[in-house]
Amino acid sequence: MIKQFLAKIPRRSLKSSSQDTDGNNSSSIITTDVGNNGFISTYNAISSRLISVKQMSSSIFPASIMSGGEMIDPHVPFKDVQSSDKLRLLISKLNLCSKLYDFHDQDQDSTEKDIKRQTLLEIIDFLASESPKVSEPVMFAICKMCGNNLFRDFPPKRVLYLPRGEKEDDEPSFDPAWSHLQLVYDILLRFLSQTSLDSKIAKQYIDHSFILRLLDLFDTEDPRERDCLKSVLHRVYGKFMVHRPFIRMVVSNIIYRFVFETEKHNGIAELLEIFGSVISGFALPLKNEHKMFLLRALVPLHKPKSMGVYHHQLTYCVVQFIEKEPKLSSTVIKGLLKFWPVTSSQKQLMFLGELEELLEKIHTDEFEKVMVPLFRRINCCLRSTHFQVAEQAHFLWNNEHILHLIMCNRHVIIPLVYLSIEQNSVNHRSRTVLHLAQNMMKMLIDVDLELLQTKKSLNGAL
Repeated sequence: MIKQFLAKIPRRSLKSSSQDTDGNNSSSIITTDVGNNGFISTYNAISSRLISVKQMSSSIFPASIMSGGEMIDPHVPFKDVQSSDKLRLLISKLNLCSKLYDFHDQDQDSTEKDIKRQTLLEIIDFLASESPKVSEPVMFAICKMCGNNLFRDFPPKRVLYLPRGEKEDDEPSFDPAWSHLQLVYDILLRFLSQTSLDSKIAKQYIDHSFILRLLDLFDTEDPRERDCLKSVLHRVYGKFMVHRPFIRMVVSNIIYRFVFETEKHNGIAELLEIFGSVISGFALPLKNEHKMFLLRALVPLHKPKSMGVYHHQLTYCVVQFIEKEPKLSSTVIKGLLKFWPVTSSQKQLMFLGELEELLEKIHTDEFEKVMVPLFRRINCCLRSTHFQVAEQAHFLWNNEHILHLIMCNRHVIIPLVYLSIEQNSVNHRSRTVLHLAQNMMKMLIDVDLELLQTKKSLNGAL
């Protein structure tokens, strides 16, 4: 029955069915269908590959590292975002803090300045409390923000030095932007102190250019900034071993320029303070580079008129070298004699104080190499018209080690200084010098009366 019914339905021919309302034939429809099916299959294949590539890239580069994500509003607090988004929020806040403002006009952009300061405080709290594992984009953002805020040129200022080594200038100028700069230094120091910081990656951003500009900042007149720089440079030196030779080279060049060209630099004391701890960590035997730093940089630092500003740190560095390698003591003392001040009594006092520390470390064989020129210079100090210089020279005999060295070589040393000691023991306007000289004469009589009589007779014959 059904077959009979279907047989009565008229069948469309291939030719008539090929016509459609738009006049297209069946062959074109068949071809189009085939093309569409091919396109769809190709599209599906490409889509599946893109999905697999995307999954692979997300496994290699997590979302927290990918820089193509949407930036979060920097004004959003850290507590209001998920843990996975905190690093992206940190980068947004660092970018916000990269903008600079004019602090010479305190009323200009006051609202923006307050927002930036609050944002800096937020970053400090985040780094202190969260201790995040710093990603590479975060490293870049921190170094960029710190560089934008810290690296700047200082206005020139003329500084005159008095013969005593004191500065003849006004009070040091303080940077008006310190309320922001202090926080930026804190962020940089916390960043460098992160235990999770990978120095092999971070060295791409804390590079030679960054370190060079950081060292240039030591010339700032603001003592607060120089104090922060000490901590930062010390951390960089300890964290990045690959940069240590470069840091030593740049500091040497700063000292060379200061000693032989300008004699003007505000941060020599701070640089020497850092190098005091660096020198104490030098391995033995000392490298030739380290010895050259002592002889070509530290010893010539006794030359400038402003030596009083950094003499304490300089003495500490020199003594550190002598403790590590006592054979250098005679060479250092020869350098002191080369730069010994003639007209500045204050510098002579500093030289005598440093000389006493060096003689406490010297060995007998090294002492014998320099004792003749050394005590010729000490004899001039014994006869100095400045009573403090004469006192300091006499006080050398109160040091047991120095006295032992003198007594062991008295046949050479006593003839060089006897006349000055005898004159001071008879008459000197300073009671202290008079008593010191008299005590020295009594001691010499007890030790070697024959030598004194011989010397006295020779002086009488002359």
